[in-house]
Amino acid sequence: MDKDTLQNLRQEYSSATLIEDQTSPNPIKQFDKWLNEAVEAQIHEPNAMTLATATHDGRPSARIVLLKGFDQNGFNFFTNYLSRKGKEITKNPLGSLVFFWGELERQVRIEGTIEKLSKEESEKYFHSRPKGSQIGALASPQSQEIDGRQELEAKWQQLEIEYEGKDVPKPSYWGGYVLKPRLIEFWQGRPSRLHDRLVYKKIDNKTWKKVRLAP
Repeated sequence: MDKDTLQNLRQEYSSATLIEDQTSPNPIKQFDKWLNEAVEAQIHEPNAMTLATATHDGRPSARIVLLKGFDQNGFNFFTNYLSRKGKEITKNPLGSLVFFWGELERQVRIEGTIEKLSKEESEKYFHSRPKGSQIGALASPQSQEIDGRQELEAKWQQLEIEYEGKDVPKPSYWGGYVLKPRLIEFWQGRPSRLHDRLVYKKIDNKTWKKVRLAP
């Protein structure tokens, strides 16, 4: 694609508005509302989110992961603790999430600290996954260099035979995290790039302050 074509890619947003008195005073409830609307709109994988982490000296990295639960405590996802993101979280627990629901012209941005979920929560979710995914967690040394795909597939097939008719144990290096939010921003596309941006800032354990930002 040439530069001029790329620069002229534009979308005029006009599907909805985001007004202070029409939103919940609690951002988790507002997120729940928007997520339900994304599901109802049949958006592909509405729980897909960008997770951004950084090294201890501030080098950022980002990737798509899936939201697997949320409540007033925070937003949950699962991964290999020895992956790049896992290692970064260990040394720098600050992170952010971004949801983008293009069909609804909406974005949610979340900032906070990341902690491990309990072993019991990780065990429960691990054993709710399809067996193939459980075996995949054992077979894949996530983020490490391997010689080729055949190595990965051979390991998966070996484990499939080993655990035929048996429960697959959750690896000690695999489990869940919760991102505990301190800031949640809701973005709604509007005409002429005068987008709506409402930000909730956490004041204490139960109180949120809602403010509007210029687009």
